[in-house]
Amino acid sequence: MRHLGTVPLLTPRLSLAPLRAVDAEEMFQNWAGDEAVARFMRWPAHKNSLETFRLLAAWECLYQSADYYNWGIRRRADGALMGTIGFVLGEEQSPEAWRAPGLDFSAGAWEPGYCLGRAFWGQGYATEALAAVRDFWFDEVGGAWLGCCHAVENPASGRVMEKAGWRFDHAATCHKADGTPMACRSYCLKKEERQKTPLR
Repeated sequence: MRHLGTVPLLTPRLSLAPLRAVDAEEMFQNWAGDEAVARFMRWPAHKNSLETFRLLAAWECLYQSADYYNWGIRRRADGALMGTIGFVLGEEQSPEAWRAPGLDFSAGAWEPGYCLGRAFWGQGYATEALAAVRDFWFDEVGGAWLGCCHAVENPASGRVMEKAGWRFDHAATCHKADGTPMACRSYCLKKEERQKTPLR
C-alpha cells in the first residue's frame, strides 16, 4: 500500500477535504453537539464548540501523517459542512473474527467510518462519500480490502454500506470511548469484488 494522507476528493455533489480548527462552530452546530447523532458513535456529544475546537486543533497535527485519513464532507452547492468520513486501523476485531476467505492482514484491518448531521440524512450523501473514499483506497492507496461496521441499532448505516458494495460478514461487539459495549454488525469488501457504485 502507498499511504497518501487526507488528500482532497470531489464527487458530483460533495467536496471532501481536511478540517481546520476554524470549522469548530459549524461542526458543533451541525452534528458534534447533537446527542441524536452521537448515540451511535463511539464518542459522546460535545458539550460546547470549545471542545470541538480542541479536537480539530489536534486533528490539524495528525494531518501531517501519511496514514491519517479524516475528511470533512461539504456540499458543493452551498459549502455546508455536513459531517466527516475517514479510515481507521481496526483495533477491536482479531483476524479470526472475519469470515471472508483470503483476507490479507499484513497491513492491518482498515475500516471507513462516517458521520452526518441530521439535517443531511436520507439524501444519499453518506453513500456518495463512502463510494468516493472506497475508490480512493482501492485505486490510489492500493488497499486489498476494507471492513466496515455499524451499531445494530443503526440499520440505516448498514444500508449505506450495502449500497456502496459492502456485504455482511459477522456480528461483533465494539466499545465506545468510555468502554461501554455496543453490539455491531461488521461488513467486508474486497477490491476485486467492488462494483463501481453511482455516486448519487
